[in-house]
Amino acid sequence: MKLEPLARSRIAEILLVEDNEDDVFLTREAFDAASLRVNLHHVDNGEKCLQYLRRQGVYAGAPAPDLILLDMHMPVMDGYEVLAEIVKDERLRHFPVVVLTTSYEAADIRKMYDLRCNSYITKPVDFENFVKMIAQIAGYWLTVVVVPDHERGTPGAPDRLA
Repeated sequence: MKLEPLARSRIAEILLVEDNEDDVFLTREAFDAASLRVNLHHVDNGEKCLQYLRRQGVYAGAPAPDLILLDMHMPVMDGYEVLAEIVKDERLRHFPVVVLTTSYEAADIRKMYDLRCNSYITKPVDFENFVKMIAQIAGYWLTVVVVPDHERGTPGAPDRLA
């Protein structure tokens, strides 16, 4: 089976893990403003993120995300704990994770890369630059990078995460 960047084959599934409703709204608006073909799914804490990824409970029918946008500072389970769980779970570790946060702290950046995030990006404060940043993230992850096909399976990826 030949795989190619998502933008050429289907609408991408993106999981936004963010507890701030204003940031969720801005992210949705940014994807709309950038005219990107995505289904943006949202959970507001790390525990729900893992349930979503493992298709547990109310997330039993959730589509596998092609990209995870992960905030660091959240209630219940923070981004550090989520990423640590993702990388140690063989069924989840192939998901690309982009940390999307306001922190410029060197210790945060180092820790997230130590936990194997794929990218660490700080959120711009103004909407115009936020839209540009979202377009760049999506442009790279959806039109340049080839990611595993989570539903049909690829070498090293599970056929189904259930």
